Order: sequence, then C-alpha cells, then structure tokens
Amino acid sequence: MSAPIKRIALSTGGGDAPGLNAVIRAVVISALKRGWEVLGIRDGYNGLLEPGAYKNGGVFTLARENVRGITHLGGTILGTTNRGSPLRYPIKDATGRIREVDRSDELIEAFGRYGIDSLISIGGDGSLAIANVLAKKGLRVIGVPKTIDNDLDKTVITFGFDTALAFATECLDRLHTTADSHHRLMVVEVMGRYAGWIALNAGISGASDVILIPEIPYDLDKVAADLLDREKKGRKYAIVTVAEGAIAKSGSRSVIEKEAGKAERLGGVGEKIAAQLQEKTGKETRVVVLGHLLRGGSPTTFDRLIALRFGAAAVRALEEGQSGVMVALDPPHVRYVPMEDAIQRLKTVPPNCDTMLTARDLGICFGD
Repeated sequence: MSAPIKRIALSTGGGDAPGLNAVIRAVVISALKRGWEVLGIRDGYNGLLEPGAYKNGGVFTLARENVRGITHLGGTILGTTNRGSPLRYPIKDATGRIREVDRSDELIEAFGRYGIDSLISIGGDGSLAIANVLAKKGLRVIGVPKTIDNDLDKTVITFGFDTALAFATECLDRLHTTADSHHRLMVVEVMGRYAGWIALNAGISGASDVILIPEIPYDLDKVAADLLDREKKGRKYAIVTVAEGAIAKSGSRSVIEKEAGKAERLGGVGEKIAAQLQEKTGKETRVVVLGHLLRGGSPTTFDRLIALRFGAAAVRALEEGQSGVMVALDPPHVRYVPMEDAIQRLKTVPPNCDTMLTARDLGICFGD
C-alpha cells in the first residue's frame, strides 16, 4: 500500500498552452480539499535544479489565493521552459564546450529535500518522457497531457489545441478578404511541429485551397499547377496553409535552431514556399506566420473544461494510489493510461482518417 500523501508538487514544461492555469487551479483546490500541501516548481524543473537563480526561491507554496481567478488566463503562473531537460542538461566543461549530462538523480534528491512525495507533471511528449523516468526512479508521478499540437498519443485531444485551432481559423477567415481584394496568393504558416493537426483542421475550417502537412511530402509543381487551374476557373486568389514541419518530397524540414539542451526549433518553411510559388505561378504572394500567437490568449470553453477535468482527475489518480500514468480523454470519460504508452510515438494525422477524406472531397490540394 502506498504511503499517505502529504505534499505534492506541480511542474509545467515545454511550450506554454492555453489551459495550463486551469489545470493548476483544479489540482490545487482538489489537493487542498484532501488536506495535502501543494508546491509549485518554477520553469519546469529549473526551480529545483537551479534554486539560486530565483530571488524568491525556485519552489513556492500554492494556496487557494494563488489560483483564484486564473482559469481564464493563458500561460502558466509557474513559468515553463523547453530547454535544460534534466535528462540532457547542458553544462559547460573546463574546455568551454557544451555537453549534456543526466541530472535526474539530483532531481530525485531535491524532491526528497523538499519533502515532496508526489508530482503532477503537465506537459507534452518531452515533459512526460522526463516524468516517466522520475516515476521509474521511485517518485509517485501523474502526467497531464498538454500541447497545442495535439500530437500526444492515447488521448483523443490535448488541452490548448482547441484554442490554437480557433485562432488559426479566425486568421484564415480574415485573410480571405484581403487576398480577394488584391487577387493575391496568401501562404499561412502555423505551428504543429511534426504533426499536421492544426494545419489540417484550421485549413479545412478556414476554407484553404492548399494544405501542406508533415505527414504528406509535397511537390510544389503540383501545388502550382492546382493553383493555376483554379485561376483559370475564375478564382483570383488562393489561401495556402502550411504546417511548420511540412517537408518537400525532394527536401528536408526547415530548421531554425538546433543546439545542445534545446528542442529543435522549426520555422521558415512558409517564406520558402511563398517565394517558390510566386515564381512558379507568377501571382503576387504574401506570407503570414502565426507562430506564437497560437500559444497565447484565453483558453476556449472546451480547453478550460478539459483542463479542469484533467487537473481534478490527476489528483484522484494520486489518491487512488496510481503512479506512472497519464490522464487521458476517452469521451465521455477521463481515464488513466500508462505514461510509457503515451510517449512511445507521436500521434500524427492518419492519411485515410475522415477529416482527410473530407478535405479531399472538398477539392483541397495536399501537394501529392
């Protein structure tokens, strides 16, 4: 039988997403109701690994007043980071070179020093991979799936995705009027990393003519031919929605940054595609990169509710003696799935899913 819980900790890692604060609020209120103390770790695990870097301490108590009125706020009151994974922590050696070291044992010791007996880790595949290692080292851990990319396996959806999708769709709606007025080709780059969920769903909902996603390598000659054919039929403008991780049949992903201790940073594909399409079609072309705008703002009603449900379910999982599991949406229920299973692979867009079939029936071009 598991030892009684007295003090739990909360960590938010990876890119921020609308709904994080709602999870935090649900966890804190649910835990306090059970008589547990709740601590917040600043900036992923940096608050434990580098406590001296924080004027007011890297770990702080979360009371009811700390979470009052935060459900509707974007971001995270704990701070977050996608750098400095404790499994691959970048340090500078005596020669000045940066190398990566595993600091997970130090992290386990730090949890012990603070008297933390359980952890709720809120994050995407990278954060949950770290949480899974900590669980295997003996810490009681529950994962909460968070990513605007919706690429975590074993859950129907992650919170943050609906908000990002709604904003991307609104932007596409607005671009139709200016593209039509100037008879332009508009290329819109959206986030999503190695999965095309945002581009696909927003692209269809926002009536894009072309959608380019990582799961389907594209041929720009075919895209250009499709756009020129549309013009012959009287369509004087076009919208092309591109996922940041889209890849050409003859090329590679567009990477901005790849350094030790940092997640690979994608970007720039929209600019490249816009330049090539302007040359191939002769149409005046503009590019819009939505980027981090998709991460900000207040969560939608759907994301708020899912986030609150996930937070409360994570506390119930701890109370039931669970560890090494992730809470997951399996409508109409929130269930527990092994964290190991959830991080085995990215959830990418199936080529023959109903949404893809719908897009093809609507005449949307995927460059294949």
